[in-house]
Amino acid sequence: MEECIINSPLGFTKITGDLDGIASVVVLNTEEKTTTIIPKVLEDCVLQLNQYFKGLRQQFSVKLNPKGTDFQNKVWNALQTIPHGKTTSYLQLSKQLGDPKAIRAVANANGKNPLWIIIPCHRVIGSDGSLTGYAGGLHRKQWLLNHESPNKQQSLF
Repeated sequence: MEECIINSPLGFTKITGDLDGIASVVVLNTEEKTTTIIPKVLEDCVLQLNQYFKGLRQQFSVKLNPKGTDFQNKVWNALQTIPHGKTTSYLQLSKQLGDPKAIRAVANANGKNPLWIIIPCHRVIGSDGSLTGYAGGLHRKQWLLNHESPNKQQSLF
């Protein structure tokens, strides 16, 4: 398994993967040394993440290989259907998966998503429109939603 650390607008980000695909993309809560030579199998992922942060990419096309249970993978696949710039609720997501009573299980699987940004778990909010838990921190979730918003807030000054 190869790994690298890049600096993103949201902090240091660790990417791991191999020829089978990208296994994880996680934001770190500590300052780390960035990788000077990106492993070949991770180059495209780094490129696409940089394009995303520059506003040049809305969808990712890297091969993914997250490790999870069948249910987690089902949730993670459903997360990938949420369009860029849109949000859904845990209730809507559990209904989409066929079990409206599975809200907590869906939220738990969402929280275990190992592919930050690429599998857009940040696009899931509370039914009342509130920001709810996010492994990377609510400030990062808000940043990502603002970054993807089609209606950018402009500064008056």
